[in-house]
Amino acid sequence: MRQHGAVPAISLPPVAYGATAVRPGWADLPAGLRDALAARLGGPPSAVRVAGGGFTRGFAAVLSGPAGDPVFVKAAALDGQRHLVDWYAHEAAILTRLPTGLPVPRPRWALTASGWYALGLDAIDGHVPRLPWDPAELDAALATYAEVAAALVDPPADLAALGLPRLADLARDDILWWGEVAAGREPLPDGAAGAPLAELVALESRLPGYADAAPGLAHGDLRVDNVLLDAAGRAWLCDWTWLCHGPAWFDLAGLLLTAYASGLDADAAFARHPVTAGAPVDALDVSLAALAGYFLTGAAAGPSTASPHLRAHQRWSGEQALGWLAARQGWARA
Repeated sequence: MRQHGAVPAISLPPVAYGATAVRPGWADLPAGLRDALAARLGGPPSAVRVAGGGFTRGFAAVLSGPAGDPVFVKAAALDGQRHLVDWYAHEAAILTRLPTGLPVPRPRWALTASGWYALGLDAIDGHVPRLPWDPAELDAALATYAEVAAALVDPPADLAALGLPRLADLARDDILWWGEVAAGREPLPDGAAGAPLAELVALESRLPGYADAAPGLAHGDLRVDNVLLDAAGRAWLCDWTWLCHGPAWFDLAGLLLTAYASGLDADAAFARHPVTAGAPVDALDVSLAALAGYFLTGAAAGPSTASPHLRAHQRWSGEQALGWLAARQGWARA
């Protein structure tokens, strides 16, 4: 029997989202790249604020020009960080094509110098939501996602022409792991002892079909650290590399993991959000099963070269997803 509205104990991530990244500083960049960036800024930066959040080793910082105009810059080496270069260029193509008026940062320029690629974006003057979530800040994030999701139900032709991936395919290739565990091809991950494996397999296996039937696009990486709140209280959505064809309610479930962990009524927040209108009745349970397996098996993959904190965050996220699902389903946890 499902238990709706159960309020969990507050659980904070093992490392704050603003302190997860290991990134190069300004002085670590090649001199030629620093000169090229300074030329774009109108002179050497008067201030450099390196981003502490994220789970990559790419350069990411707000650079303030001599006149104080800030630009958010992402940069990566063509040799050794090619995957980041491709991600940044793909994100720029997406952001350029998103419908106008949405609260997302827009590209200003891109350049290549000294074997590095750099992307300059609008710098959003804001902060990552604090955990535990303040209900007003969560409401702002949910309102922004409702606005963005509505604009992407019928995406512009030039955006759709980018050949974006389908969530259904991503699920089959990389998200669904309980079936692998059940088949003995993956070990039972830590944190999943006592979980009903057959039910988890049955739930996650519905995601591809549900995703194929859903219209529109999903952000694909909607986490609390990809949200910024400006001085007026409006939420902005960042990091658009993983935009895909799929249901916005899957994004919503991922975002609400931290709301559940904050002791808020995440069930109600999911049920009343506009993107869940017409969703399958078990959309949240299917999403939580898939997310739990994805994060918990990822956490067992060994040390990450991207961030020393990635595995701990994956395990924590997987535990929140599985705990929330267990509460909804009335499963006893070991």
